[in-house]
Order: sequence, then structure tokens, then C-alpha cells
Amino acid sequence: MSEKNLPPLKKPLPPFNHESAAEKVRLAEDAWNSRDPQRVSQVYSEDTRWRNRSEFVRGQHNVVDFLARKWAKELDYRLIKELWAFDGERIAVRFAYEWHDDSGNWFRSFGNENWAFNEQGLMYERHACINDLPIKESERKFYWPLGRRPDDHPGLSELGF
Repeated sequence: MSEKNLPPLKKPLPPFNHESAAEKVRLAEDAWNSRDPQRVSQVYSEDTRWRNRSEFVRGQHNVVDFLARKWAKELDYRLIKELWAFDGERIAVRFAYEWHDDSGNWFRSFGNENWAFNEQGLMYERHACINDLPIKESERKFYWPLGRRPDDHPGLSELGF
């Protein structure tokens, strides 16, 4: 592939150190909290491979379809990600998000993701394990306006998750 045909760099780039891995995690959290499938898909390689729960997604264009379906079901979605580990081009995160269905039933979904990045900083592999916990609306912890989590909002560790 000629340099003209390379995808744009998505910094920070591997190999990751603690600071760059934590930045990559926060950028991912911010993108997912936008609930914009097109925006989110731009950080994945065209040939990205996902396992999300029991669903397997191949290719950036299928990521867009997957996320559109996800956020049509998971309403008022708010997510917090936290760096768990990193090594070279790989990052592991843990996360929790809150959402409700179209009947007003609230859930907190917990999980772990394993990510691998190419030289351009695009994620080519994502493995997600997720569990859903029904909660009462009064048990919610994620109360910022829809969109980016404010910098002063507690993270997962501060919330005791």
C-alpha cells in the first residue's frame, strides 16, 4: 500500500506506555459516549474483527451497523472505561455502562475488553465480555448529561466497581 493510501494515524500510537494507553482508553470512552456509530467506527481498521458477547463483527462497515442496532436498544447510554493493562500494541480495559430499554427497565452492564492496534493506531481486534445487571433507576450512578463524561465525574474505581 502506498503512503497516499494509508489510513490517517489515530494517535496515540503503539507501543503504548501507561500515559498513552490511558489516553487511548479515554478517547474510546468519549467516542462511544457520543453514540455516533460513524464517529466510533473511524478508530477501527477496515478489516477489524470483533467478538461482542456472542456476536462476531467483521469489518468497519459492519461496526457501524452493529452500533446503530446497539444504541437503538440501549437508550440513554452512559459509559465509563478504565485501563486495566497494556503491552506493546495491546490494551485491556474494564468498563461499566448504564442504559434502559424502551420499557424503562434500567441496567448496568459490566465487562472487559481486549484490544489490539495496528501501526496507524487503528484497532484491528476487539474482544468484549459483557454481563447485564438489572438495576432500579434509583440505583443509577452515571448522571452526567448525555455525551462525554465530565472530567470531575468519578471513574469505576472511585465508584467502587
